[in-house]
Amino acid sequence: LTLAQDFVKAARARGLKERVILFRYALKNALVPIFTMMGLQFALLLGGAVLTETTFSWPGLGSYLVMKIRYRDFPAIQGTVVFFALIVVVISILVDVINALIDPRVRY
Repeated sequence: LTLAQDFVKAARARGLKERVILFRYALKNALVPIFTMMGLQFALLLGGAVLTETTFSWPGLGSYLVMKIRYRDFPAIQGTVVFFALIVVVISILVDVINALIDPRVRY
């Protein structure tokens, strides 16, 4: 998206202030992919937490998961993986709701 899009040109042609054009038209349309990428990056953040906690011996769910994998404690592994998956699903739903609030054209 650029400020040379047709809808921005149409808003300028109507005589709207530049600030209104930026915040109401351009920023609103630019936020949808930003929030989508933030939601996707959160899953990578969880995976990076496992690596970071293991490398630096920090306590957390990542090091807990690695320890349980070493001891082959399958119920604890399943619980931790389900918890991580639940967090990713909740974040994805929040991103979808935020995208629907930002852009009313998005319908589910």
